[in-house]
Amino acid sequence: MPTKQRWYVGSRAGGEAALREKEKASVRAKAEHPFFYVKRMFGYGKVRYRGLHKNMRRIALLLGFANLLIAERSLAA
Repeated sequence: MPTKQRWYVGSRAGGEAALREKEKASVRAKAEHPFFYVKRMFGYGKVRYRGLHKNMRRIALLLGFANLLIAERSLAA
């Protein structure tokens, strides 16, 4: 006689677990937004490795510009 198969399915997250996921998503969205500007607005989606020092300087400059664009948008609102 075959054994009865049990399904272990997680229930929907509610209460405290849902709040934690919402907080994590909020932080993630804030951290990912400057990279959108760097990749799409400044065309840094594909990187050609020209030396670690050169890449670090360029990405630091582009992230600074992205922060300025984000600050400008928040000040205009």
